[in-house]
Amino acid sequence: MSETESLTLVQAIQDGLATELHRDESVVLLGEDIGKNGGVFRATEGLYEEFGGDRVIDTPLAESGIVGTAIGMAAYGMRPVAEVQFAGFVYPAFDQLVSHAARLRTRSRGRFSCPLVVRAPYGGGIRAPEHHSESREAFYAHEPGLKLVVPSTPTDAKGLLASAIRDPDPVVFLEPKLIYRAFRERVPAGEHTVPLGEAAVRRPGSDVSVFTWGAMTRPTLAAADALEGEVDVEVVDLRTLKPMDEATVVESFERTGRAVVVHESPKTGGLAGEIVATIQENALLYQEAPIERVTGFDTPFPLYALEDYYLPEESRIVDAIRSVAEF
Repeated sequence: MSETESLTLVQAIQDGLATELHRDESVVLLGEDIGKNGGVFRATEGLYEEFGGDRVIDTPLAESGIVGTAIGMAAYGMRPVAEVQFAGFVYPAFDQLVSHAARLRTRSRGRFSCPLVVRAPYGGGIRAPEHHSESREAFYAHEPGLKLVVPSTPTDAKGLLASAIRDPDPVVFLEPKLIYRAFRERVPAGEHTVPLGEAAVRRPGSDVSVFTWGAMTRPTLAAADALEGEVDVEVVDLRTLKPMDEATVVESFERTGRAVVVHESPKTGGLAGEIVATIQENALLYQEAPIERVTGFDTPFPLYALEDYYLPEESRIVDAIRSVAEF
């Protein structure tokens, strides 16, 4: 692909996987329907034909088996990328992640590492049935030994995925399916990496800092644009939720003294609380107003008619920014 070709986020994922498969023979893909069918969202389309069934492996519908097999591969020198078809299906494999993948390095006293990536489409907004729309990133951020990445642009999706595959430890890579095909941008051809653990300031500002990630970056930027001339909003896309770029969070808050956190997962126990605590611990004396959270609700993800109401939308974000700006 040329540097001038525009890709959607899901195409950038496919490009990133192909690039890493070419670069490193120890990289293998495995998951349900990822081979001949190209995956439920076509993220692996064409890779089976290009690399063969030994490196793009169709598996049974058995999430615990997919992730457990990938852990064994990783322990013995391979770099598996396991796909779980939807993030809401990962729960049968959760024991594999927290009891084995996350602990392998410490359990073996450094003899083994677990260079594993678990990819999963996540989040709402596509009118999917139950268990297809969960946003539960806080589960993974709470587990020592796991890294957690959520891209929001095609360029970052490719670069962060490459860094995750090359990382010596297990990485949960959540792909916001709402924006899989929502927009395009130019993505670097060939090898491209974005470091894990570094946030991106998507929009500089001086009045209010808004922290977000994944699919919520777009409505947050839209809210900031809607307030142009009224409130100067800085938008920080965290990109990696663990390890979180606390330095950028604190630096942004020290500039503005006011903050809003936006995420689509439920409010209680969500990562917004962790971000607020980080600010309180490191920048309390800069604070000019209470920090607000714009989140999903403490309910199961609703179906169809209520889906748009559940997700943070531009108007809710605008109201929260105004509230902290006017305090």
